[in-house]
Amino acid sequence: MIDFSCDYNCGCAPEILAAISAANESQHATYGFDTYSQRGKEKIRAAVGNPEADVYFLVGGTQTNATVLSAILRPWEGVVSAGSGHIAVHESGAVEATGHKVLTVAADDCGRIEPDTLRAYLRGFYADETYPHMVQPGAVYLSHPTEYGGLYGAAALREIRAICDEYGLKLFVDGARLAYALASPETDVTLRLLGEVCDVFYIGGTKCGALLGEAVVFRREQKGFFPAHKQRGALLAKGFLLGLQFDTLFTDGLYLRLGRQGTDCAFTLREGLRAMAIPFRPESGSNQQFPVLSSDQLKKLDGKIGYEIWQHLPDGGAVIRLCASWRTTRADVDAVLDALRA
Repeated sequence: MIDFSCDYNCGCAPEILAAISAANESQHATYGFDTYSQRGKEKIRAAVGNPEADVYFLVGGTQTNATVLSAILRPWEGVVSAGSGHIAVHESGAVEATGHKVLTVAADDCGRIEPDTLRAYLRGFYADETYPHMVQPGAVYLSHPTEYGGLYGAAALREIRAICDEYGLKLFVDGARLAYALASPETDVTLRLLGEVCDVFYIGGTKCGALLGEAVVFRREQKGFFPAHKQRGALLAKGFLLGLQFDTLFTDGLYLRLGRQGTDCAFTLREGLRAMAIPFRPESGSNQQFPVLSSDQLKKLDGKIGYEIWQHLPDGGAVIRLCASWRTTRADVDAVLDALRA
């Protein structure tokens, strides 16, 4: 069976596996002070266009979200998130477990927080005379792409940055699937823009060709983050295993090439499904696609194509998620289309 249920069901890019194998024959400095990690950080600083950026390597997305937010928020502060945001729905309360409330707002059909929605929420919050007794918004959490494949535009991100500045909030972007967003022709957001507008964001590796790992990028030096992620159990003793992966990903454009493979395959799949008059809910410009299939069409995929049910429908059909990845091939895409045509 060909599995489109998620984008982290494979190992890692061959280049990374080769780098790990080679590094296995040597000894390395610990806790991220090794040569690979230092080199990877310099390459990321160059990619985001900020030589002052402070870069850290963590293991996974949920760990990264909880660790970063617990470090940048004061004890009485919470984080504003779309109601469908990963930290609000699919992280088992990881952020709340650190003592910080997730303050949810409505999102558009693609899971994006619109600037006007954020502004209205903040105005309403501070218009309440009792707000000093409430959890204060201290940061805004976005993901690019969103859980529904939505992509922010540069203008929207700049406007959200301006709103954060107006209200003294930090802007944090979850980039678990960032490579696929950067590769999409439907957004003008770049690594350099993220480095400019975000207080902190992360470059996803786990879902984008690495064996594991996320690269957290702060716009400015964060002297307190080393002990903060040590305290949370997020500091890997064999840090070279993370560093060398990002050193490899940011050599010769590998990260963007891997992202382009996943996004290109997703777009090819989207066009093939559209040609079959299959609708989408919502429309996605990234590596995740959400076709609406009838019960008969679902049966055609069963046992042949792995997928995730996104929403059950009253007529027995469903909105499903098909996730392409750095490992997906045109033959995999054709297998989905051929199964539905059968």
